[in-house]
Amino acid sequence: MTNEELLPSTRRALLHRIATAQAEGRAPSLVAAVVRGGELVWTGARTSVDGHAPDENVQYRIGSITKTFTAVLVMRLRDEGLLDLSDPLEKHLPDTGVGEVTIADLLAHRGGLAAETPGEWWERSPASLRPELRDVLGEEPFKHPAGRRFHYSNPGYTLLGSLIEALRGAPWEDVLRREVLEPLGLHRTSGQPMAPHAGGWAVHPWADVLLPEPLEDLGLMAPAGQLWSTSADLARFAVFLMRGDDRVLCADSVREMRMPAAVADFGDAEQTYGFGLGIVRYDGGALVGHTGSLPGFLASLWTCEEEDIATVVLANCTSGPAVATVAAELVRIVAEAEPRIPEPWRPLPDVDPSLLELVGPWYWGTSVQALRLAAGGEVRLGPLAGGGRGSRFRPNGDGTWTGLDGYYAGERLRAVRRADGTVSHLDLGSFVFTREPYDKNAPVPGGVDPAGWRGLA
Repeated sequence: MTNEELLPSTRRALLHRIATAQAEGRAPSLVAAVVRGGELVWTGARTSVDGHAPDENVQYRIGSITKTFTAVLVMRLRDEGLLDLSDPLEKHLPDTGVGEVTIADLLAHRGGLAAETPGEWWERSPASLRPELRDVLGEEPFKHPAGRRFHYSNPGYTLLGSLIEALRGAPWEDVLRREVLEPLGLHRTSGQPMAPHAGGWAVHPWADVLLPEPLEDLGLMAPAGQLWSTSADLARFAVFLMRGDDRVLCADSVREMRMPAAVADFGDAEQTYGFGLGIVRYDGGALVGHTGSLPGFLASLWTCEEEDIATVVLANCTSGPAVATVAAELVRIVAEAEPRIPEPWRPLPDVDPSLLELVGPWYWGTSVQALRLAAGGEVRLGPLAGGGRGSRFRPNGDGTWTGLDGYYAGERLRAVRRADGTVSHLDLGSFVFTREPYDKNAPVPGGVDPAGWRGLA
């Protein structure tokens, strides 16, 4: 499917990129999708089977992208007040042997748990070998002290799935279908494959021949990697990850998932990881999403908030095409070929005069800062020129604001007024911002020399 909003040259560039990936990566098939402005604007496919190309409704296994869905369910429990992310697992899921790990640590892979299960390769062996959590965790579940460092853990997300089941009183997949898949219209996403679906293959590294991969139900490990989906369904999910949906998870909670919570050192690249989402730097912005792999399948989903673009790439081979790189390059192709046209500037419908008097230059010591008013009562405070500390702030409804990002994230900004109602200064986490550098009429910590400014005689 294509959408005429993308130029023919852009569509051809996208097709060329996935065709190259399928050919050079020797994938039996590869499908891709691009979202822009919240809409699916392009899908493409390449296949080794003449006359039969998969479309955006053919299922592929998505591996660890499943973890993002599991994280959404955990955040829903938090928003309902059924848990706090700082809670130790033991509070809600006792007797695991690793109960001191917090829920936030599990979401961000900071729990110190092993990357894989003990025993046989869990992705290619029956779930019956791991009927209980103790079989998933093993006798030595920890590889690092809890909370100290990022260490990607599939068993960690198994624990989160069991936590969901304990608090909901229903199987993980049933909860997922009821609370996420159905509200978002992801009707082609499921725990078991539904026709039409791709078969999983291994491609011989030194010969152009294939070997079918076994298809295992992951059992307790399902919350870490069980799901099957389509490029169209994942495109819809990507829109949710950028904008939120109050039927599932509000925009603020989705934004919280996207915030870095751990530094992920993968040897050749340093990334960050939020709650069920990876974050990589991209041309001055960020790509947020997840990758996935299981025997026979590769998957990647990236969102780029700065460009309002998301991409999905799925392939049915154990290794070969670098789908994460391809998905990132699809973002670049669209962003460079058809730069985002900004919304027209429009004046605010109204403004509180007491807020308007706060805008303009302020001084933190001798550093000049600017306070700007944005839509919805938000304000932005940052250096007038050059780099430095800056943040957006949302109104709290009581004349104060809370930082949303940057250095002042979570900090409270308030305007301090004198007895006559005039503004004395801004207070931000104990920092005093004044209308003049070291204003002697404001309570500058340490005071101001009464002789004032002077030259050097």
